Amino acid sequence: MTIQELEVQIKHLDALEKTRLYYRLIFDLSQTWPGIEKSPGICGGDARIVRTRIPVWALENFRRLGSTDAELLENYPTLVPTDLINAWAYVATHRDEVESAIQENELWQPESTRRLLTTNRWPESWFA
Repeated sequence: MTIQELEVQIKHLDALEKTRLYYRLIFDLSQTWPGIEKSPGICGGDARIVRTRIPVWALENFRRLGSTDAELLENYPTLVPTDLINAWAYVATHRDEVESAIQENELWQPESTRRLLTTNRWPESWFA
C-alpha cells in the first residue's frame, strides 16, 4: 500500500479512530508504551504492567482462555481498567513477543496447572 492510498483511507476515519491511529503511531515510533515496562530481573525482563509484577503475556493468556476484563480486574485488584487497555494495545503490536512468552512459560507449568487454567477445574487426583 502506498502512502497516498493510506491517506485516502485515513480521510474516511472518524475522530476517535484517527485519535487511536495517532497514538498507535506515536507508540510504535517511540517504542515506549504507557503503563508498560520492562526491567531486567523482574518477570524475566518481560513486558509487565507498571507498579506490578504482572506480565502482559499472562493477562493475554488468561484472555485467550476466556477471562473477561471484569474477571481480570476482580482477580488482580491492583489493576485498573486503563492497565488492561494498555496491555491489549501492547499485545496488538507485539504479537510475536507475547506469543513467544506464552509458549515459553507454558513449558514450565505442570500438566495439572495447565488443566486448571484451561478448564477452571481442579484435577480429581488432588482429592484422592
